[in-house]
Amino acid sequence: MPSNVEIKARIGSVDALLPLARSISDGAPPELILQDDSFFDVPNGRLKLRVFGDGSGELIHYDRSNADGPKLSEYCLVPVPDPASLRDALTRACGLLGRVRKRRLLLRVGATRVHLDRVEGLGDFLELEVVLREGQTEAEGSAIARDLMRRLDVVPGQLLSGAYLDLQRASCGAG
Repeated sequence: MPSNVEIKARIGSVDALLPLARSISDGAPPELILQDDSFFDVPNGRLKLRVFGDGSGELIHYDRSNADGPKLSEYCLVPVPDPASLRDALTRACGLLGRVRKRRLLLRVGATRVHLDRVEGLGDFLELEVVLREGQTEAEGSAIARDLMRRLDVVPGQLLSGAYLDLQRASCGAG
């Protein structure tokens, strides 16, 4: 199963962090990705349907701890040809926990995906996803994430333990 080590941190501003992120990236311009994530009530891990700005979608199941700092995430991605119909079916079958809409800038630093996210109703965030190669350990991925946190001036007090959905539900008193 594919896996990565990730962190999520609250940042003051995507615009303020972008120059620093670009300076350590692999040089390609940031890629703008619009995402609408629907989360469903499932007994194990998290299940979300991601719909992109162009209407394409993917179903993502992932499992990771809700801990501050770098954490292992194991995931499965499935392309979805008709995301609207699948959202309806999953909502009926499982129950919809919530939707998170964001504007994401993607940069790459080696095998790491650097996301600068502007999340509707929540603000601006940094997410690092260190994609692990076959045989690469969680400890190695965590070391890469910590190094990038240092290079991006992220301090431990900025780190978040859960998903954007958790923040959204907490701000609405639903969780």
